[in-house]
Amino acid sequence: MNAAVATSVFGAFMVATVALGLLAVRGRGNRGRDGLAEWSVGGRSLGTVFIWVLMAGEGYTSFSYLGAAGWGYNYGAPVLYVVAYMSCGYAVGYVVGPMLWAYARRHGLVGITDMVAHRFGRPWLGALVAVLATVFLLPYIQLQITGMGVVVSTISYGAISLNWAYFIAFAVTTGFVVVSGLRGSAWVSVLKDVLVIATLGFLALYVPMHYFDGYGPFLDRLVTEKSEWLAFPGHGDSGLGQAWFITTSFLNSLTVVIFPTTVAGYLGAKNADVLRRNAMWLPAYNVLLFVPMLLGMAALFVVPGLVGAESNLALFELVVDSLPAWAVGVIGVAAALSSIVPMAVFMLVIGTMWGRSVLSLVPRWQQRQKGAAQTVVVAAGVIALVLTYTAPNTLVRLSLVSYEGMAQLLPMVLLGLMWRRLTLLGAMAGLVVGVGVVCGFVFTGNDPVWGVNAGIVALGANLAVALAVTYAGPREHDDRPDGDVLARDEPGERREAAESRRPELSGVGVSEASDAPAGA
Repeated sequence: MNAAVATSVFGAFMVATVALGLLAVRGRGNRGRDGLAEWSVGGRSLGTVFIWVLMAGEGYTSFSYLGAAGWGYNYGAPVLYVVAYMSCGYAVGYVVGPMLWAYARRHGLVGITDMVAHRFGRPWLGALVAVLATVFLLPYIQLQITGMGVVVSTISYGAISLNWAYFIAFAVTTGFVVVSGLRGSAWVSVLKDVLVIATLGFLALYVPMHYFDGYGPFLDRLVTEKSEWLAFPGHGDSGLGQAWFITTSFLNSLTVVIFPTTVAGYLGAKNADVLRRNAMWLPAYNVLLFVPMLLGMAALFVVPGLVGAESNLALFELVVDSLPAWAVGVIGVAAALSSIVPMAVFMLVIGTMWGRSVLSLVPRWQQRQKGAAQTVVVAAGVIALVLTYTAPNTLVRLSLVSYEGMAQLLPMVLLGLMWRRLTLLGAMAGLVVGVGVVCGFVFTGNDPVWGVNAGIVALGANLAVALAVTYAGPREHDDRPDGDVLARDEPGERREAAESRRPELSGVGVSEASDAPAGA
């Protein structure tokens, strides 16, 4: 009976999720040449609320219910790096987001691969970055499929097997993202955020009262019996000390602003002021992250002895143990949507990068970029699903290098868009060195290295090589003015953005411009 009730609640919400995604694009046909801008960046028309819930949804994934609780259960204090880097990243995004938005709008671009190709005037460079970014993003799709599968199987009391749960995660996400794109993800994010705020707010009060008679007794036991979890480097021989915490927070706060999914959120905004307001309000959402972290440590007393992957279920062990089936179903839906929304954006971004920067190099696909992108979305999801079944450890190992590997794009993307002197050869040499160093450290088990995040060491080598090659080599000849090459958020562009909000200027013209070839 419990399985039937919880599964029915979950199924009803999944149907509502797909319907909401379809409703989001009702009456919105293809705009411009192939509608890629409408599908991939919401026609550059999303306001403050939609951008807020969309970007919060990207940061609040299944990790928030599973990984954050699992890290709290296993290590304790080191898990706070998530709150630190996301909050600092929003501060960096206050400056960087409007710059990238203005640059993309001015040149009709829809992602970082477009930006790199335009900046250096090499379409093949956009294709190369798309391939590299896909390698680093695929693990996130696999991890969201795995996370949602674990949630679905758990809340169904085992009635739905993991294999079927994985397929449900793939089918629901692929179904609505192919049709509704970024706009559908933003609409579903609203539903997700309502459920996340309600369920985590409830659990933050319920669990301490139910198991410990309040926060006082719970915190007293935590300080007395588990004090090791409350200080660096946390429980066990993790190596996650203060130096690791600082370097990881710093590296991730820079990386998150050029992460392809974050940039997709930036480019979906209708003007730069939306992004500035968004950067001010997003840190408030991080308060919710303390709940699964704290409840993960509460699970130490209720369900001791969880090891390995079982520790990721610390929060749901409490939920299934103490709540009625309908409540388990609702909380499971919130966790599942926390997988679906970011997974949808990951798939959307991969499709956009390939449709715009890779397949568009093939003449027959140049006029069908949206169709190509949608095809790649399905292909990326299928690859992640198949590898989830057949070789889960392959992508799990890749996930170890994903964020640190993506950080190696910082000089090429961010420095390149702000500093004209950086040459293509310098940026490429730095990227090769950075990716090589970070892969060497991670896959030999040397992360952290010397007590710090291996990615920051690799980024240092990347930047040093990029600067050395740039200064040692010849200057590149490019007749374009700085305004065409560099990303700047000028006052004049702010006025132009304000004018673009007028109905006669914010319709087809903008969308058509957004479909211009990269580098045009």
